[in-house]
Amino acid sequence: MKQRKDIIVFVATIADRYLDHIQAYAAKHDKTYRIMLLRDTKMKLPSELPPVDLLVECDFSKPHKIAEALLPYQDELLAITCRTEQNIARFAEIIPHVPYLRTPSSESLQWATDKYDMRRRLKLFDAKNTPVFTKVKNNTAAERKRVIEKVTFPMIVKPANLAGSLFVTICYHEDELEQALRTIFRKLRNAYKKDARREEPTIIAEQYFEGEQYSIDSYVNARGEVYHCPLVHQKTARQIGHDDLYTYSQMTPSNLKTATIEKAQQVAETAIHALGLRSVTAHVELMKLDDEWKVIEVAPRAGGARDTLYRLSCDINHTMNDIAIRIPRKPVIPKKCKGYTVYIKYFADTEGSITEMKGIKKIEALESFHHIAVNKKVGDRAVFARNGGRSIFNLYLYNQDRSKLLADMRRLEKMVEVKVESSAAKRKRTIAENGTKEDTAPAKKAPRKTATKKTTTKKT
Repeated sequence: MKQRKDIIVFVATIADRYLDHIQAYAAKHDKTYRIMLLRDTKMKLPSELPPVDLLVECDFSKPHKIAEALLPYQDELLAITCRTEQNIARFAEIIPHVPYLRTPSSESLQWATDKYDMRRRLKLFDAKNTPVFTKVKNNTAAERKRVIEKVTFPMIVKPANLAGSLFVTICYHEDELEQALRTIFRKLRNAYKKDARREEPTIIAEQYFEGEQYSIDSYVNARGEVYHCPLVHQKTARQIGHDDLYTYSQMTPSNLKTATIEKAQQVAETAIHALGLRSVTAHVELMKLDDEWKVIEVAPRAGGARDTLYRLSCDINHTMNDIAIRIPRKPVIPKKCKGYTVYIKYFADTEGSITEMKGIKKIEALESFHHIAVNKKVGDRAVFARNGGRSIFNLYLYNQDRSKLLADMRRLEKMVEVKVESSAAKRKRTIAENGTKEDTAPAKKAPRKTATKKTTTKKT
């Protein structure tokens, strides 16, 4: 008897909301799916796992173990996906063992997750849309001279395999380049380890452009046909006065003209095909310079927070569309959006120990409030993204009226205040309170407790 193919596989991680999205679709269309979470035994298990139907674990570094783990389910697998940047390399290791599912090739995943390999492929297909770039081997004077001569200032230095703007730094002269490379080379290996990355740490330098940043998620079927979601407008930390390059806010839909959007879609499609991506959701980041579009990077997975942004604004079930393109089935993308959504990552103005957090609770009273996740508390350290830090809180706002959404964003900027005490200031205060430096030798630090993430949601 032929077995029913109804197992959807998520590689390494899965969020509770993805299960909700799949269940909502299944209920609406009278479907039944089983969800498998396929994990590497070398990954640390979280304190709580989402309620999946099947939890399968094996050593991803041993191909025969992967084959052995998947063998009992081979005839029941419907689709396989990976939603996180740090686990794409693991996804590539699984692909040879699911030969009858529609997947991207292992090579295309490598090209799309290593920013150096990506740049080489994009340059080959369309050099004018790709900035000048080079790999940085070390932080010697000779290597810096070579990088400066090839790329010129201003330039961006960044890891080739990390997401979330970690260690992404803009440099305007050699002193800044030397300092940035010193920081990155010192901290990079630990950052890769923390994110459980399987790639070898690599740094690249590339030409820096001043322009408006946008991103777009696009579904690519097995034949390379591309279906585009709405553009997302991104505001960087530099645009709000911070000396960093993380993305402060992401808003969709954009207010660009149709012809401008179509041009952005064409550039994104060229980049997707340059990397040979298929049966995947591609996340493309773009820079608008007057009437031209430049490709910042391409990722072979859905963009962060895009499932919520697209669901609130446009009723797009991003999770199910990501799976549909792999079944294959045509994704469902409504022609019009019903409102505007913004996703904000809030960082402190300076680095140091957090001494006070004001106004965060008041955010929930905003008309546009939807959801907040607080990642830090008083006593934690505030660290810039360029130095490997994470945000104070992440926030979603939604409103049918764009002007009201912008007004609430302005209120947010006025009401929230995070006070930080630098390490130097803290040392001076301690000395002033307790006496001389000799009297205040630093005590051995106790193990730090991990803060519990606080989340609040308003139904819309």
